[in-house]
Amino acid sequence: MQRNVKLEERDFFKERFSANEMIDLIGDQPASRIFSWKSPSFRKFGVDKDDLSDDQLVAMMLEEPRLIRRPLVKIGDVLLVGADLDALSDALG
Repeated sequence: MQRNVKLEERDFFKERFSANEMIDLIGDQPASRIFSWKSPSFRKFGVDKDDLSDDQLVAMMLEEPRLIRRPLVKIGDVLLVGADLDALSDALG
């Protein structure tokens, strides 16, 4: 614990997200924001990213957690995606 911040860590490869958890996590943002487009797991699908709806992206991430960009850090209502230390520092104040 640093800066009086309590961290709750979750290995979502072992404890996968439910559909409701994923939808709540994404919120009003497009699912593409947390989708790992560069993942080798995505390339194996052989589909064009422009052909996928948010519902399809969510379904793919639920099926294959490697398609979720990491790390995901949620602070209050703010979801930080990827290793952006400046954004994390700003969010923590």
